[in-house]
Amino acid sequence: MASPSGGVPVLVLKEGSSRSRGREAQHTNIAAAKIVAETVKSALGPKGMDKMLVDSFGDVTITSDGRTILDEMDIQQPAAKMMVEVAKTQDNEAGDGTTTAVIIAGELLAKAEELVEKNIHPTIIIDGYKKALEKALETLEKLAIPVNLNTQEHLKKAAMTSMASKLVADSREYLAELAVKAILAVAEKEGNKYKADVDDVKVEKKPGESIRDTRLIQGIVLDKEIAHSGMPKRVENAKIALLDCPLEIEKTEFDAKINIESPEQMEAFLKQEEELLRNMVDKIAKTKANVLLCEKGIDDTAQHFLARNGILAVRRTKKSDIEKLARATGAKIVTNLDALTSADLGYAGLVEERKIGDDKMTFIEDCKHPRTVTILIRGGSQRIVDEAERSIHDALCVVKDIIEEPKVLAGGGAPELEVSKTLKKYAGTLPGREQLAVKNFADALEAIPITLTENAGLDPIDVLSELRARHEKGETWTGIEVNSGKIQDMNAFGVFEPLAVKKQVIKSATEASSMILKIDDVIAAGKMKTPPTPPGGAPPGAGEY
Repeated sequence: MASPSGGVPVLVLKEGSSRSRGREAQHTNIAAAKIVAETVKSALGPKGMDKMLVDSFGDVTITSDGRTILDEMDIQQPAAKMMVEVAKTQDNEAGDGTTTAVIIAGELLAKAEELVEKNIHPTIIIDGYKKALEKALETLEKLAIPVNLNTQEHLKKAAMTSMASKLVADSREYLAELAVKAILAVAEKEGNKYKADVDDVKVEKKPGESIRDTRLIQGIVLDKEIAHSGMPKRVENAKIALLDCPLEIEKTEFDAKINIESPEQMEAFLKQEEELLRNMVDKIAKTKANVLLCEKGIDDTAQHFLARNGILAVRRTKKSDIEKLARATGAKIVTNLDALTSADLGYAGLVEERKIGDDKMTFIEDCKHPRTVTILIRGGSQRIVDEAERSIHDALCVVKDIIEEPKVLAGGGAPELEVSKTLKKYAGTLPGREQLAVKNFADALEAIPITLTENAGLDPIDVLSELRARHEKGETWTGIEVNSGKIQDMNAFGVFEPLAVKKQVIKSATEASSMILKIDDVIAAGKMKTPPTPPGGAPPGAGEY
């Protein structure tokens, strides 16, 4: 609203809209972002706590995964939503480090607020943060430890580090081995570099037994049972046909009437239908296929003929599973039955239906060159297998990151302290107020060792003082080992994180905090009002069509 010289107010915004600007808007946004960071803080590190999240339907999720916590919280405040996006970006790009990214973003904003209170313009702070980011990335590159991919030691230790703070921490060594084997099985060499896609590792979960019974299958597991009881339940040396068309009599697009005047005509009509289905099955049998996996439906009569021919069939297989099967078995996906030939068939050493828990599942394993593998997760309850799935996803992403960029950093807050030390020296070389921003950026990075220490129930002041002193002496990889509560060389202790994850953490956090910091005006449209209900309830006929 504005008042021109005549004194008559002019309404610019819609009635019910709200507007906050200047310091008020900045303070509100920063406060919201800090609250989000505080929420996930206690989940960081091996001594971090889990969160129980209950959605509007009463479904419960128990997790310490930053992305999952923020996704399930259903945050409404716009600046806080941007912090959720930080976690999403971190998860999509690197697969791990979501909690760290959110904590650093929150700390960067808290430190920026201190400078804003001293009348330093947000643009100057943002410029300082950009310089600090470039220096931090450069420092991380120099610190990084090269990894020899011929040995699996660093891969396994990095996967174990990613799972150390999760519910499955007690079985992390066993699960880390599975994650490393799975990614190495699907990794492909392109020139001197490796490429791996986490989607090529299919993760199936079934409650029952224990996490230790989780296993890696060199092939695919389908959460489907065999279509007909008369079909074989086990096929060795399987020749596999993959169909993307139904084995059914398709209904026509247009209406048609058939006049049947006698039982003989009726029988002839049904016989014709049966003959069509028999011909379909004969086409499959002619290719010598003994396993059929179909994305669409299979008619009951067709199932009967397939069983008579000794063909094992699974119907309504998911499209994503069919594509994975094509990669694992070497079969081609056929969309027209007439085009199916023996050259389109894939191979697997064994196809078998097995009972897992209460459900029957189909295992396609011993593929010659499985470019897709499956991890079958077991656990004591549905909540445990759900959290195990999230943990294994993080471990797979960490191994993939190292394979694609073979460099790691030691953990336990050591890289953050080393970068912080470098930035404080760098700040002294900068003129003007930017050096304050760079110094505050350095202080913000120390939030990680401080949080790890607090979550372990230790005194952050004592620990941080000793860590700083040891880093000043040149002990690059000194960090806090929270399980024993001691300060030690994290490189020698074997706690590793991928360089790619740490770089993405600092990039995501800096960009998000800069974006929130630059906002000085929040204009919110008024909420839509629902029309009032007439007295006596809804009118008769309302809601009827």
